[in-house]
Amino acid sequence: MIGNLGAFVGVSLVVIVTPGPDTALTIRSALVGGRLSGLATAAGVATGQATWAVCAAAGLAALLRASQPALFAIRIVGAAYLIYLGMGALLAAIRSRQVDAAKAIAHRRGISPATAYRQGLLSNLSNPKMAVFFIALLPQFTGPQPAFVGVVGFGLVFCSLTLAWLSGYAFAVAKAGDVLRRARVRRLLDGLTGGVLVALGLRLASEQI
Repeated sequence: MIGNLGAFVGVSLVVIVTPGPDTALTIRSALVGGRLSGLATAAGVATGQATWAVCAAAGLAALLRASQPALFAIRIVGAAYLIYLGMGALLAAIRSRQVDAAKAIAHRRGISPATAYRQGLLSNLSNPKMAVFFIALLPQFTGPQPAFVGVVGFGLVFCSLTLAWLSGYAFAVAKAGDVLRRARVRRLLDGLTGGVLVALGLRLASEQI
């Protein structure tokens, strides 16, 4: 079991550190709402992953994987949500060009930790790749007929690693907040994260899961 856990952690770290929607959302939340909002997004993502782990352990994720219409629907909803968030960031970048530096601060709307948490949770839950990931990965380390507790346990390890990694992003962005919130830098980051989220949404919509 210890050997399997070590191998699982190694594989998980490779997956977790690869940038994706969760990373982009966490960075944007920390940029717009500060450290607490960034941490809230990270917590929402980890909660979504924990939900997928429980579903995989209960066999629900496998049933979803077998239902192509349901998987397709979740994929489209997830893609639409990422595009929606990305377009919001792009519009914020465009709007910031239409006001002067003094008015820009007044026009910026932060993001509350509750909203940030919800965005992280919904983004993760609407990503069908997570269902496929937990179905494909966890059994490799828990055996062909894994026990419920074993699957959930490994899943929680993955969630904890994700939470730690994304929290690091939140702290780093918040620490550099004064620089990153300068009007020109903020506009650039809004455009960048918005473009990344839209691109990830389009890629998810076009991929075959």
